[in-house]
Amino acid sequence: MAERGAHLTAAFPYADRPSIFEVVAQDSLMSAVRPALQHMAKVLAESNPGRYGFFWRWFDEIYTLLDLLLQQHYLSGCSASFPENFYGLKRVVLRGGGGEPRGRPATAGLPPQHHWRSLCLLVLVPYLKTKLEKLISRLREEDDYSIHPPSSCWKRCYRAFLAAYPFVNLAWEGWFLSQQLCYILGKAQHHSPLLRLAGVRLVRLTAEDLQAFEEKRLVARAAPQPSGSLKERAQSAGKKALGGVAFSLSTGLSVGVFFLQFLEWWYSSENQETIKSLTALPAPPPPVHLDLGADAPLLPRLKTVCPLCHKIRANDTALSTSGFVFCYRCIYNYVKRHQRCPVTGYATELQHLVKLYTPEN
Repeated sequence: MAERGAHLTAAFPYADRPSIFEVVAQDSLMSAVRPALQHMAKVLAESNPGRYGFFWRWFDEIYTLLDLLLQQHYLSGCSASFPENFYGLKRVVLRGGGGEPRGRPATAGLPPQHHWRSLCLLVLVPYLKTKLEKLISRLREEDDYSIHPPSSCWKRCYRAFLAAYPFVNLAWEGWFLSQQLCYILGKAQHHSPLLRLAGVRLVRLTAEDLQAFEEKRLVARAAPQPSGSLKERAQSAGKKALGGVAFSLSTGLSVGVFFLQFLEWWYSSENQETIKSLTALPAPPPPVHLDLGADAPLLPRLKTVCPLCHKIRANDTALSTSGFVFCYRCIYNYVKRHQRCPVTGYATELQHLVKLYTPEN
């Protein structure tokens, strides 16, 4: 079976074609980096909500901006995205897609049309997909608990959208799976439909490409300082600053990839059992109330009163991030708007809401 499986990685029509394991590995690299950065943003937000809370609330936008800068840097200088360059791959224009020669060096970048198309598909599609998944999750939550019930006409479209999304998502994932199967069998030049939409395919870096990268570094180090007008100097300084930020970000990500294995071990089931045994101690006292401004609620004296509306709680709901209990409708609207606990300021999402069911209910 191993010998037969090895034939699946052979390059049927192209000698420089990467194997399915290489392309799948580079696809999963950024999906592994994002949760790590998100965990860092959450830790910062919990350590100081007033100063670092915006990292958690605007994480998707900040991550997309950094991703845009990173992918632009690599596409313009390496003809590849960051994970593709990390695994020694580059993008070349498909035959008939602009007449670009196959011997074009990686340092020359992609043609403008394919460059911007690749950049949009690399950055915009994951961002929109993440936002759509969060929207679906929020709409389902509102539909389950009748938060802000829609009108009769809108309600039918609303329910139809929720019902159709699983089938649309299934078709999307099936499209990618079928493309990968065609790539394994040598029936396609690319493993992802996004590459086909960009009009490119992946190939391995050649010795000429590696030599061109080294020459480019040497030329950049020996380049003289610009002696033109003030505007030209400012433009040159701006380009160097952006290049330095992109280089620092790419270097940091390259180093951080090696720590992902540690994160996987840390969150593994075996290690979590060890952590539970070490943390089986009495519960600590409630966290000290933080000064979050005029909208920060005061804790009521009666334990049955909601800290937000100061009325007897209805549909008791606790926050797993802080342990405080509120009315479901009150805390749902607050967390949806502020993404934090109203008492402690800890970073909180809607999935951290835990409904409590008393014997009377």
